[in-house]
Amino acid sequence: MPLNLEDKRAIVASVNAVAADALSAVIADYRGLTVSEMTELRQKARETGVYVRVVRNTLAKRAVEGTEYECLNDALVGPTILAFSQEDPGAAARLFKDFAKDHKLLEVKALAVGGVAYGAADLDILAKLPTRDQALSTLLSVMQAPIAKFVRTANEVPSKFVRVVAAVKDQKQEAA
Repeated sequence: MPLNLEDKRAIVASVNAVAADALSAVIADYRGLTVSEMTELRQKARETGVYVRVVRNTLAKRAVEGTEYECLNDALVGPTILAFSQEDPGAAARLFKDFAKDHKLLEVKALAVGGVAYGAADLDILAKLPTRDQALSTLLSVMQAPIAKFVRTANEVPSKFVRVVAAVKDQKQEAA
């Protein structure tokens, strides 16, 4: 069913609004996936906070104009599905990586972060980025380590004193 001009403008505006606020983008070729597999992908995307949309390449190129994802224009060839990470930079990459394990027909074309386009080979790097919660817990554990070490060291002084007194007591009891 052909889209009229107003529908095309609405699609471009909605994708542009999402792209303007997105942290990263991933483009993949979905050729060969069934409708149920695409529905499964969209459902997983909603659960992980990833915006997924199948858009014509000409509309996608117009939608990413003026955003940091304009660098992906060269990869917009053939059947394309766009994924924008809304909350976590690695969410879209993790989604496509996990989905591609079970569905070999999903082929990642390119990804972009911070206005720089990367090839499909760099998907693992982006997918391995920690989530916000993981990064915060790592930061807190690093901040807590010196304090915990200080407390253990400060506690060692009275413990050592108690061990010395116990050893002297045992020595005197054996001598008596």
